[in-house]
Amino acid sequence: MLKPIKLNPIFKEIIWGGNRLKNEYNKKSDLNNIAESWELTVRPDGMNTIIGGEFDGITMQEYIDKNGVGVISNKPQTFFPLLIKFIDAEDNLSVQVHPDDEYGLKNANSLGKTEMWYVIDAMPGAQLVYGLREGVSNEEFAKAIKDGRVEEKLNYVDVKKGDVFFIPSGLVHAIGAGILLAEIQQNSNITYRVYDYNRVGKDGKPRELHVNDALNVIVNRTKEEIEKIRFSTNAKNDNTLASCEYFNVEKHNIDGTLTTFTNEESFASLLCLDGQGEIIFNGEKNIFSKGDSYFVPANLGKFTIRGNLEVIISKIN
Repeated sequence: MLKPIKLNPIFKEIIWGGNRLKNEYNKKSDLNNIAESWELTVRPDGMNTIIGGEFDGITMQEYIDKNGVGVISNKPQTFFPLLIKFIDAEDNLSVQVHPDDEYGLKNANSLGKTEMWYVIDAMPGAQLVYGLREGVSNEEFAKAIKDGRVEEKLNYVDVKKGDVFFIPSGLVHAIGAGILLAEIQQNSNITYRVYDYNRVGKDGKPRELHVNDALNVIVNRTKEEIEKIRFSTNAKNDNTLASCEYFNVEKHNIDGTLTTFTNEESFASLLCLDGQGEIIFNGEKNIFSKGDSYFVPANLGKFTIRGNLEVIISKIN
């Protein structure tokens, strides 16, 4: 019988990562740091397995193969549509940009990447990069990359807990040091780095940059356009964090019960940011605690989340 299933995350160790996901979110790993915890992923480079129940231990791809693509949606799917992560930035991420679908499919046989961030926590003074400074053209930015003057061309934004950032393809961005966030994105791992603070990887060599591709996909926007992008959610209700053609993301502060559902159009990803409770379906109770991730198949109908929790619910549009 189909029901909500708990997912085992995939961890990524990257030079800028920290240990908050281990220390605060009960993520168990022998890695030195957990920069990213992939909470919903169906990819060759990261595949969730299922915890408990009749599908215990099988991969999400095996689960989809056994039960049919209808567990995702009744809409045609070439790729599993979303990738959902926790990200712990102890240091700055590289300055980067992602392509749109057309460029990604043509040049990397992959969808592009539009994403959103929900800031779970931020250290005092934390900032992130959100676009270029107003008036900086691609030509001027290209010269700044060549001259090592990238940082003075970037638009920096102060960050606090609860902030939301929508990041369409073509927008230059970077998570800053001291920020812990949840990321909901298209299922794509195409990243074009334009600047990496002259850091080196484990091999002692500078990490690869992708300047030509980046300059091909950067979309110039005015300060007003950037602000409008950040705060325009296309909200379906007061709980909506972001909604676009690829996903709809809601945040719920539950003190008691929330009854919600999935229909034939989309599965639901449930990500617990804080607190503890349970997911109830057909009288069966599943523990749902800080750091847990559940997949609820499409067309399941009503289910209930009960307890005192902060939960992000993501679906496809």
